[in-house]
Amino acid sequence: MVPLPKRKYSRARQGERRAHLGLKAAALIDCPQCHTPKLPHHVCSTCGTYDGREVIAIESPKKKTGE
Repeated sequence: MVPLPKRKYSRARQGERRAHLGLKAAALIDCPQCHTPKLPHHVCSTCGTYDGREVIAIESPKKKTGE
């Protein structure tokens, strides 16, 4: 038979054990071109620039004409 604990773990001890499992907020920086928040070392999804140059051509959303 497998060994089992004799007593139930209290919630305080359970929380101490799981203290390092909490979620952390994403570290965001401002884009140097458009100043919108973006992840570091990623292409800006708003303006499409990375390291001061345009990497992706971002098209502006098309306006719907009256149908």
